[in-house]
Amino acid sequence: MIDLYLWGTANGLRASLALAECGLEHRVHKVDITKGEAKKPEFLKLNPAGAIPVIVDRDGPGGKPLTLAQSGAIVVYACEKAGRFIPTDPRRRALAAQYFAMAASDVAGTSGTIFRLEFVVPEKSAANVEFFKQILLNYFRVIDQHLAGREYLADEMSFADLMLYPNYAARGPLLEAAGGMEHLRAWAARMAARPGVQQGMNP
Repeated sequence: MIDLYLWGTANGLRASLALAECGLEHRVHKVDITKGEAKKPEFLKLNPAGAIPVIVDRDGPGGKPLTLAQSGAIVVYACEKAGRFIPTDPRRRALAAQYFAMAASDVAGTSGTIFRLEFVVPEKSAANVEFFKQILLNYFRVIDQHLAGREYLADEMSFADLMLYPNYAARGPLLEAAGGMEHLRAWAARMAARPGVQQGMNP
């Protein structure tokens, strides 16, 4: 049994999505970051950084418990534990690694910057928000071009798709307003139709 500690952010949903798609039995514990619950002593024992998501796998490697933070690490761990969504073909695995990294750094990092500029920083700047929105849209357009003729990022469902989808879903209004990107939209529709994705996005 895996205990999953999360809140309904893109970071948290990546972990939930991976566990659900991999078919790994887990219990969900909501950690309300808007109320500072991730900074409480009991949670800091799990992750001293005070950030979700975190998993505690009671049956980790070697049969020993494992506590793991960082959504990307949890996605990869879940896929390896389940033996799913890691392409065996070297070229496909390399593509999965490339787009996993793009989702984790470029897409998620820029999306997080937009959130902070809109809601966290004391001095708001519409120009700065728009600047980073255009950067994010450019990343999605690059992914859209890559998906032409492909069903998934690595030609088969992989850990890269699990990493990207929650940020796509979180930025739905921005993408809808931008228009285009039909290959990306078709990919998102395929993802949304998967039972594991539906479960993982609604923990």
